[in-house]
Amino acid sequence: MESGCGCWLVALPAVDGRLYVYRVYAPEDALLADLFWDAWHCHDESAFPRAWDLFDAAEIRRVG
Repeated sequence: MESGCGCWLVALPAVDGRLYVYRVYAPEDALLADLFWDAWHCHDESAFPRAWDLFDAAEIRRVG
């Protein structure tokens, strides 16, 4: 991991009622929208039920 990068958790609600959480590595000053889209595209390429593509529905937190 590069210096200055941090770990973010992005939780996406899906149509099955579950919350899918993704770890995104990005700079500390990353835009929340970029973190959301990184997680959403990762989810969209998986076999899980469709996640809502609503930015306001996501929960984004920096960890570590």
